[in-house]
Amino acid sequence: MIEFPPGFVWGVATSAYQIEGAVAEDGRGPSIWDTFAATPGKVADGTSGAVACDHYHRWAEDLDLIAGLGAGAYRFSIAWPRVQPDGRGPANAAGLDFYKRLLDGMAERGIDAWATLYHWDLPQALEDVGGWRARDTAARFAEYAAILADHLGDRVGHWITLNEPYCSSITGYAEGRHAPGAREGHGALAAAHHLLLGHGLAVRELRARVAAPVGVTLNMSPAVAASDSATDQAAARRQDLLVNRLFTEPLLGGRYPADAAEVWGDLTDFSFLADGDLDTVAAPLDFLGVNYYYRVHVRDSPLPAEGRAARSAYQIGVEAFVPDAPRRTGVGWPIEPEGLYATLMGLKERYPTLPPVYITENGCAYADEVGPDGRVDDAPRIAFTSDHLAASARAIADGVDLRGYFHWSLLDNFEWARGYPPRFGLVHVDYDTQVRTPKASYEWLRGVIAS
Repeated sequence: MIEFPPGFVWGVATSAYQIEGAVAEDGRGPSIWDTFAATPGKVADGTSGAVACDHYHRWAEDLDLIAGLGAGAYRFSIAWPRVQPDGRGPANAAGLDFYKRLLDGMAERGIDAWATLYHWDLPQALEDVGGWRARDTAARFAEYAAILADHLGDRVGHWITLNEPYCSSITGYAEGRHAPGAREGHGALAAAHHLLLGHGLAVRELRARVAAPVGVTLNMSPAVAASDSATDQAAARRQDLLVNRLFTEPLLGGRYPADAAEVWGDLTDFSFLADGDLDTVAAPLDFLGVNYYYRVHVRDSPLPAEGRAARSAYQIGVEAFVPDAPRRTGVGWPIEPEGLYATLMGLKERYPTLPPVYITENGCAYADEVGPDGRVDDAPRIAFTSDHLAASARAIADGVDLRGYFHWSLLDNFEWARGYPPRFGLVHVDYDTQVRTPKASYEWLRGVIAS
């Protein structure tokens, strides 16, 4: 049996746009994901989060599922456009009331609330004036954080400022695969910086108002070189720079990586970086959230000769590929729990002042179906989770201060640009009827938590 230390936090995670639905109710404004999903060709199955899991109306049933699992913590996100429809100005009382009901329901069930302020649903009105490319958005984010602290601070046990700023900036503003669907060069780097700056400013506002711990969540993927050649090894370092160190170095070290200049030029020369920004970004964290799904295997892929200013932020001369792996998830991701161990150990070795760590997302998608007997047999998910918990326990044994694990996700949900076919949930959702059916993995994890 895998054992974890006393006080280890067991939880599940969701995000607002992926489960809430009710996008036009009670004064909620449109987000960049409403706009993106309404654009033909952006979401694989042409769907959106307009209804999703209807959690906005079924939240009590979903909290009962968390309580039934025995999970002591729930990581959820607050929809910025539900609280500030235009991303600025006074709060929308009806939106705040929904989260008050949700938080009170958690308290009644003995569930600790881990609130994420930003899980990708930027108010469209802010995108219309520049979005995260614009420095003012960081200031608006701090204002939003202050509103949440003032109105919900007595109910939230832990605060997470951002979820996966890499995806918000690079996937959204450079690759164009996520909202707002931009394909830019240094605009994406500006977005990354302003997300980090917004985090730092939000930490300041939260700490001025609440005593609860404050952290941030990063998605991290170790880069594995295709060979021992110098060019492939250099490609792996560039991949690590883009996905991992572009965010960990400012947050945990108060600096941008030195080798960023080799790829994009000296970031300190760019107009988006002002004096004092990195001090704000590097405000000490009470904890670091790590989302881990897979390693990225890469090989060198030389780019045509061109000036760095013309290069998109994600064009770093790297080709990612999926290796021949004995096991893959339903969306083709290689199952490599050793990557989670490497991620945790790498953080410990690289940052002497690393705060306590929580795995804030880890999970896998398959095309789960309800069988004739009414059960969902998802044995591959049980194997995936068991292997990653073993990797977590190994990291703890080797000195990582890992204090909790949140499974992604509680429910099958809207999986962004992939739409609804990938099912990550411990609970199956019939999207036509909204019937929830706990899967075999739900029962298995309940036993793990209980033991």
